Amino acid sequence: MDIISWEEFGVVELRTGTVIEVTDFPEARKPAYKLKVDFGPDIGVKQSSAQITALYSKEQLLGKQVIGVVNFPTKQIGPFRSECLITGFYRPDGAVVLAVPEQAVQNGSKLA
Repeated sequence: MDIISWEEFGVVELRTGTVIEVTDFPEARKPAYKLKVDFGPDIGVKQSSAQITALYSKEQLLGKQVIGVVNFPTKQIGPFRSECLITGFYRPDGAVVLAVPEQAVQNGSKLA
C-alpha cells in the first residue's frame, strides 16, 4: 500500500450527487450502466460508466445519492466518455457495492 500525504488526498474531489438517468451500456466489455449524476449547481451533471449491474437495477439507481470523484480527466470507454468515477467496494464475488452517504446531503457536498 502506498502512503499519500494529506495534501495529495486534498486534491481528490469526492462529491455527492444524485443519479438522474440510467441506461444500459451494451457496448461495454463487462456489464455496466451509463449514469448521469447531478452534482449540484457548481459542478453540474456528469456522466459515468459503472459496473454495478450485479447488485443494482436501473430502477434502484434512479434518484439514489452516490459519491463520485469529479476531478478526474475524461476517460473514453468504447463509444462513451466517462466524466467522473462513481465509488464503491468490491465484494469477494466481484460485485460492486456503492459507497453512499448514510443520510441525504446537498448535491455537490465534499467528503469531509
